[in-house]
Amino acid sequence: MKTVTIVGLGYVGLPLACLCAEKGHNVYGLDIEQEKVDLINKGISPIDDEYLINKLKNLKNKIHATINANECIPNSDIVIVCVPTPVDRNNSPDLTALMTSVSTVSKFVRQNALLVVESTIYPGTIEEIIVPILKKQKFDAYKNDIFVAHCPERIDPGNRKWTIEILPRVVGGITKEATKKAAEFYRSILDANVLELSSVKAAEATKIMENTFRDVNIAFVNEMAQSFDKAGIDVLEVIKGASTKPFAFMPHYPGAGVGGHCISIDPYYLIEKAKQLGFHHKFLLLAREINNNMPHYTVELLENELKKLKKAIKGAKVGVLGLAYKANVDDIRESPAFEVINILKTKGADVFVFDPHVKKGSNVRDLDELLDKSDYLVLVTDHNEFKSMDLEKLKKHKILAVIDGRNCLDKEKIKSMEILYHGIGRS
Repeated sequence: MKTVTIVGLGYVGLPLACLCAEKGHNVYGLDIEQEKVDLINKGISPIDDEYLINKLKNLKNKIHATINANECIPNSDIVIVCVPTPVDRNNSPDLTALMTSVSTVSKFVRQNALLVVESTIYPGTIEEIIVPILKKQKFDAYKNDIFVAHCPERIDPGNRKWTIEILPRVVGGITKEATKKAAEFYRSILDANVLELSSVKAAEATKIMENTFRDVNIAFVNEMAQSFDKAGIDVLEVIKGASTKPFAFMPHYPGAGVGGHCISIDPYYLIEKAKQLGFHHKFLLLAREINNNMPHYTVELLENELKKLKKAIKGAKVGVLGLAYKANVDDIRESPAFEVINILKTKGADVFVFDPHVKKGSNVRDLDELLDKSDYLVLVTDHNEFKSMDLEKLKKHKILAVIDGRNCLDKEKIKSMEILYHGIGRS
């Protein structure tokens, strides 16, 4: 049994803390939010996620959460940093939380401990930023005074098939010994393969490539959806057809925008680092441009439907379904819903918002109130509550047009009620 401290108890750190506790380790959780710490110590999940809610109920008193580093770091054999690494307004990497966390850890961590960074970072971050911070406290990672490694997180909030314990992982350390120690630890908690890479840079680059791959392919299908829409072709039917090919095609789906802490951010980390090295990522920047434009395109679809009704968007009563960036979670990080709402308000629309998982961001009590106040709907998040709603309510509440930003509603049924419908790449 090891003593493990997880720094950052969010969407990445909290599931990891639960897993480590389940595997019998003595687990601390370090966070800056007292409210979050108090909830976790009571066995209550601060995140609206069924998986975490159930885990924490069963692990009450087995994870000791605290806001005090000196309570946990000095006693820890292993410290794992899982803090956010967002981008700023200029889409440049913001490593403030990571640097602050590692600086705090460096003041209390003991010699020969294992320090793993799971936060998403660009290649070179560990060697150029983390190692020098440790050096200030007289730790030489190259001499194994402290074992430093990177194991990029692979959490997918809300995914019940690929939970943390069965996800394969990759690790790369500053030294071979650090790589080996990190791999041994992850093999002790995972029921999955752990691949040791030859360098920490390779591990840093792995996560960036994974999510940039998705961003590029989503951009491709978003562009195809817009093209097919002009041609009167249903993009979902084409994707279904292409998916019958047993090799060299992987289905991705269009939507009202790309959100989350990974796909919408990670490409910028690679773009910025490559720029420093004298390389310009044209392809990645174009993908980001296409995906960032999808909220605008979604609102344009609504404007086009309004023109058919001889109505203007100014003064239009628009209901927005969903604030979370993906279905059935309360995660609003980088959600395109906020951009959709902002564009609608800028154009003068009267906007009503409801998300059953994000009550604080909703300005109506429930779906019925939203339908009652709205003439038009824009679905941004494909929550089960929206996919399974009684579509007859749309007719009852006299909804005139529906923009299906996730292509998840019954197009034919909506049209049969003489309600205008337009999806992303299907009309």
